[in-house]
Amino acid sequence: MKKEAKVLLSKAVDSLVLSVNRFNSAWDKGREEAVLILLDRSFELLLKAIIVHRGGAIREPRAKETIGFDKCVRKCLSDEKVACLNEDSAITIQVINSLRDAAQHYILDISEQQLYLYSQAGLTLFTNLLSQTFGIDLNAFVPGRVLPVSSAAPQNLEAMIRSEFAEIQTLLKPGARRHFQARAKVRSLAIIEASLSGIRSQPGDSELDKTLSRIANGEKWNSMFPGMARLRLDTDATGPSISIRLSKTEGAPVRLVPEGTPGATIVAVHKVDLIGFYSLGLKSLAEKVGLSPPLTLALVKTLEIQDSEDCFRVFKIGNSTFKRYSPKAVEELKKAIPSKDLKKVWSDYVKARKESKKAI
Repeated sequence: MKKEAKVLLSKAVDSLVLSVNRFNSAWDKGREEAVLILLDRSFELLLKAIIVHRGGAIREPRAKETIGFDKCVRKCLSDEKVACLNEDSAITIQVINSLRDAAQHYILDISEQQLYLYSQAGLTLFTNLLSQTFGIDLNAFVPGRVLPVSSAAPQNLEAMIRSEFAEIQTLLKPGARRHFQARAKVRSLAIIEASLSGIRSQPGDSELDKTLSRIANGEKWNSMFPGMARLRLDTDATGPSISIRLSKTEGAPVRLVPEGTPGATIVAVHKVDLIGFYSLGLKSLAEKVGLSPPLTLALVKTLEIQDSEDCFRVFKIGNSTFKRYSPKAVEELKKAIPSKDLKKVWSDYVKARKESKKAI
């Protein structure tokens, strides 16, 4: 294993163990926030370890910092070289990340059942990725008894959500004066629903108030949260060896968007037609930027456009290989042209090609 991957993996496991330890802590202060923040961090580091281990890059060309959480997940979902996730596992990570975002930046009142469900689903997925990618059993780092434990574990999603609704309805009763608490409690459901439908957003107070009004008026939960209604909870075994997986039933709606769309979630980006997004060959790219194809390629090489996932992708169909560029490549080239000496770009490109041929 590469040294960088080994260090990242070690830090990922450390975060996971700290998350589980905080889950099982008898001290409630800041417990939910700590569990979600540490669990989320463990996945980002684990995915980066997998990418490095499989020969992928976790830094963009000329970038000082490593790629962010969403890009890690997208690479592990759709990049053949490092792929280790499917849509269901991406959904689990996406839900954890969305809840972490709310817990870290504002207020999240998440029930014990929800916290257990997403923690156990996260632990199950982490354990599987660790085993499938590195051939390592989580028990090599922690005893098998160290798992999230809950005295109120959910038996099924529908029962859990009905229980949430009942609590919110109680908070909304006339004279209760607990509207703020109801809003905090419904926030977690709204965040998950938005995430499942392809939108990464933190609902505002006015949006949550509208949701609370619908609950107070007796609207059914499955019509208000159709994405959650299509989630399925798969449970294997019981007790300490329990495994929980979240998955979507067929036909679950996802808003399809191209990469780079503000507020889009990982799964929504992944489901878009990739060939449709990387829609430009070299000739079309050259026409878009107003240069000849050879000079365009020279500038592409100079700017390392082909090293950027946002700009370039190679597709293999049968025995044929297609090099394709996205609209982002057009944007990057147009931005660079005014500041570049194109004659020097061309001469440097020709020189590099000659030297490359001599070396062969």
